[in-house]
Amino acid sequence: MTNALIVIDVQNDFCPGGALAVAGGNEIIPRINAMMADFDATILTQDWHPAGHSSFASSHTGSDPYTLIDMPYGAQVLWPDHCIQGTNGAAFHADLNVDIADMIIRKGFNPAIDSYSAFFENDRKTPTGLEGYLHNRNITTLTMVGLATDFCVQYSALDAATLGFDVTVLEGACRAIDMDGSLASARTVMHGAGVKLEP
Repeated sequence: MTNALIVIDVQNDFCPGGALAVAGGNEIIPRINAMMADFDATILTQDWHPAGHSSFASSHTGSDPYTLIDMPYGAQVLWPDHCIQGTNGAAFHADLNVDIADMIIRKGFNPAIDSYSAFFENDRKTPTGLEGYLHNRNITTLTMVGLATDFCVQYSALDAATLGFDVTVLEGACRAIDMDGSLASARTVMHGAGVKLEP
């Protein structure tokens, strides 16, 4: 049985000073770097939006960030413009040990569909290719860390559990947006899906 560390979206725009900053987002980086060598594989995910992405509030006239709209694939939170391809905001935080990564999964590059999960876009059907990669490496156990607990980490963990992986989320190596109780809800849903939550 082999295990992988999945590091979710530790990018400048999700860290303090970024366009969609998660409080304390940079604080988790030393712990993440320190644990990378303990795993058989390390996979990084990177939010990678084209300018004018459909999940940006600026793409919907009169809409404010953090409001909810209906998209063809379901409900979608509208976000501030963030992690635009090729910008400093989309880059990994300078302190993150990127060189050790076996693979980098870029997500959210389809202008019509947002993508929280490391496994599927938000239509819940379009795969990123991560599942196949993990199966080919005979990886069955996943530990997830990164940003943000209640969105991209949660979606990735739930998809991984549904796909049959043994999944642990290290909450101490994650930070949350916690919008309208979203963190408590995420913890409940992950626990119910069999995801192990550890400090």
